[in-house]
Amino acid sequence: MRKLALLGLVGLVVSGCGEDDSRTGQIEPTVRGVKTCLVEDIEQTTVRHYPSVLQPSSTTTLSFEVSGRLEQFKLDVGQRVKEGDVIATIDPKSLQIQVDNANAALKQAQSTARNAEEDYQRKAKLVDQGVVTKADADKSKTNMETSASQVVQARKQLENAREDLGRAVLTAPFSGIVNSVDVESFANVTAGTPVATIYADDKFESSFSVSFDVANRIAVGKKAIIRLADDPEIALPAHVSELGSRADSVSAFPVVVALDQTNDLLKAGMALEITLEFPVPRGVGYTLPLTVLPMGSGIDVPDDPSQPGRSELYVYDDVSGTVKLRSVLVGGIRNNKLIVVDGVSPGDRVACAGVPFLRDGMKAKLLADEK
Repeated sequence: MRKLALLGLVGLVVSGCGEDDSRTGQIEPTVRGVKTCLVEDIEQTTVRHYPSVLQPSSTTTLSFEVSGRLEQFKLDVGQRVKEGDVIATIDPKSLQIQVDNANAALKQAQSTARNAEEDYQRKAKLVDQGVVTKADADKSKTNMETSASQVVQARKQLENAREDLGRAVLTAPFSGIVNSVDVESFANVTAGTPVATIYADDKFESSFSVSFDVANRIAVGKKAIIRLADDPEIALPAHVSELGSRADSVSAFPVVVALDQTNDLLKAGMALEITLEFPVPRGVGYTLPLTVLPMGSGIDVPDDPSQPGRSELYVYDDVSGTVKLRSVLVGGIRNNKLIVVDGVSPGDRVACAGVPFLRDGMKAKLLADEK
């Protein structure tokens, strides 16, 4: 068990003063007025909050697949780009020369192959006439097959050269925002050199860590709510998209939550709060303000979060006109209210103000507006 300490109300203890009866000399105790809260509001879920940072779900570093010299381009951090927009281009002159050379090589290979085929066909006929030996004919056939293979190879080289020429233009693979620009105009770049990084502006996610007991109560697809720290009024639906089975640190398991919808105000790096709902232990409970807890009592929280914790509060007994300290089970806290799952019933009145001044069995009376 671990103790969950809650701040109590600190006030000056005012002793009840009686009036001196000159006839008897006895002091009549003053009956304290007590403010109570009616047990009636039902709650079925409790919540937990986790601070985190908004992150783009898709981030891509763009680079060329070919080497060359960049042409002039203008790209700024924070700039919005659409899918297919040109990010940068490589000077196509050297790549075009490679295409021309490959095309010339193909034509030469085709010419050589035609000559080799004609030579073989001629020698194949002369073998029957005894003019050419079979060895010469076989050698000619080998040259023909080799020339044919060289044609195939030259054609493939031409295709590669044309593809490289097409790769001289770098485009955005999706719509998003430029996160960084890593090169300058007219710089020489090699294949794989980072040119710019963009992230999708329509899909965001956030990651945080939970303890082992909470991780066992979470599954992929579980619903969540995300609120911006800068504007808590903005609440966006989300869901758990990833759940780590291995802790990043001691008993801290990573969880990733993806937003189901976006907002124009969302920016990567914004602080936010993630809210997850869990069923109340024992299924249902009654909500009461935190002020019902006697000062210093707190809640004994079990190691298993699926089990309720123990605490105490004062319940008004209208038959005896006293407040009685009662042991209760608390299933959690939601919206700064206790969720009591056992120990109270609908219609009970629980002291919710001046609790530090109360004692078990103390005479009390309801305030006029509560009768």
